[in-house]
Amino acid sequence: MTASTYPEWIFDGSPIADPLGCGDRAVRFLRSLKHPNSTAPGGAFQLHDWQERIVRRIYGPRHADGRRIVETVFWMIPRGNRKTSLAAALALLHTIGPEKVPAGQVIFAASDREQAGLGFKEAANIIRMDRRLIAATKIYDAHNSVKKIVYKKQDVSLQAISSDGASQHGKTPAFILVDEIHVWKGRDLWEALKSGLVKTPGTLMVIATTAGRGSENIGFEQYDYARKIALGNIDNPAFLPIIFEAANDNVWNDEALWHRVNPGLKHGFPNLDGLRSLAKEAEHRPAERHAFKQFNLNIWQAHSRTPLFDMAVYDEGRFEFELSDLEDLPCFVGVDLSVNGDLTAVVAAWRHDDGRITVYPWFFVPGDDLRGRADRDGVPYEQWKADGFLTAIDGPIIEPEVVEAHVRELCARFRVEEVAFDPHLARMMMQRLHNDGLPAIEMRQGPLTMAPAIGDLERTVNGRKIRHSGHPVLRHHFDSVVASTGDTGLTRMHKATSRNRIDGAIATAMAVSRAAANDNARSIYDSDDPEELFA
Repeated sequence: MTASTYPEWIFDGSPIADPLGCGDRAVRFLRSLKHPNSTAPGGAFQLHDWQERIVRRIYGPRHADGRRIVETVFWMIPRGNRKTSLAAALALLHTIGPEKVPAGQVIFAASDREQAGLGFKEAANIIRMDRRLIAATKIYDAHNSVKKIVYKKQDVSLQAISSDGASQHGKTPAFILVDEIHVWKGRDLWEALKSGLVKTPGTLMVIATTAGRGSENIGFEQYDYARKIALGNIDNPAFLPIIFEAANDNVWNDEALWHRVNPGLKHGFPNLDGLRSLAKEAEHRPAERHAFKQFNLNIWQAHSRTPLFDMAVYDEGRFEFELSDLEDLPCFVGVDLSVNGDLTAVVAAWRHDDGRITVYPWFFVPGDDLRGRADRDGVPYEQWKADGFLTAIDGPIIEPEVVEAHVRELCARFRVEEVAFDPHLARMMMQRLHNDGLPAIEMRQGPLTMAPAIGDLERTVNGRKIRHSGHPVLRHHFDSVVASTGDTGLTRMHKATSRNRIDGAIATAMAVSRAAANDNARSIYDSDDPEELFA
């Protein structure tokens, strides 16, 4: 049976130790609260069975001397499952409830002031639902001021803080709610709060978050550690992982899966019809599907930005062909030259009469230290070389003459109508080709030129107009592309991580864009129905 991070204990009815009754005490306190959005009689705070099990698991188990066993909770759950409401209630448990300590500090910590204010507002609104709590506390929530709740009798404070970590080193927190750690940028606040927790015994940190993106951030560090504990690879009873996540290979639009990872769905949150609408949008839009998987299925995404291509659709475009079959078709070539010993990619795009485009790449890589390059990039360069998928050039760099000779061979063999270069690295090569009557053209790789080319390639791939041989290097480069859109609205292609390579995708965008621009007969995005051509 495959190991799983899923918290089965929440639903299996197994006993949860509570030798001192602290878990039951915490549950009774939470049920005594009121919430402004509650549909229960009297506005009572709604603590559903699965939420109650979480509370009992945090506060019930104790060491022989009475200390709470759980010191850190990593709670990762999709959006819309009322994470903020429960987190706010837990904070009040430590501010005005039975877990409070005299002069204790309770902290809501988030990446920015607005996010920190959400949990604080939730806690303040709970207090405002009960006259007794209003009388016992003082709420400071003026605009642009410190957000703070004080339990006057014992001087316990709840405060919302954000990213200015340097100013937080003097704190001695008893309870910390770390909100949406997946968007935290730096480590200052995190390290300040962590160091404060060890000053006193019995402290508790609850990390409540949705899944994030990328692996080079503090959120992923905590998620990775929590997964290892959940899988049994690390034994740490003080760290409680509660991870509701689907797997990347699950059928993402299966509603049974939605219910499994969204425990609130059976209670009406999040909204099922809303999820269905989001899933419908995501069927043919990879960026929306990426977001759905992250925020609604809680799958931690490997890429730090949004993927540009639907790789399942890309894979559908694979078919067997011989290059000799393409010799009579108009051909357009994109060349992405390398800098500092990176890969050079040459990609040809052939335009078919039915509007589809076939692409085929050639890759060149410096031969020096190929094993080291493979280790750094995490890809099998040596195997790709042995299989004939890339050419290793002797030495530490790729000599331009090698690429030029290859371009000349393509022009001699195929009906090459254009060879597109970024002139930044190709001035002399372009001039030599031009002098010999070969169709070298300038195509700068700035955003004004590449954004339309990227759009052409995205529509060609996601619109099922692309055909290819399944070349593994080219596929890896496509899969490594993530997109960003700046203030200008222009789309850019980036590497998903620093060690990824996307040279093949860039060269393909250049080639496909030129093929699309020179299709004077019909758009490659037109219908394939021939009758429409004569309408």
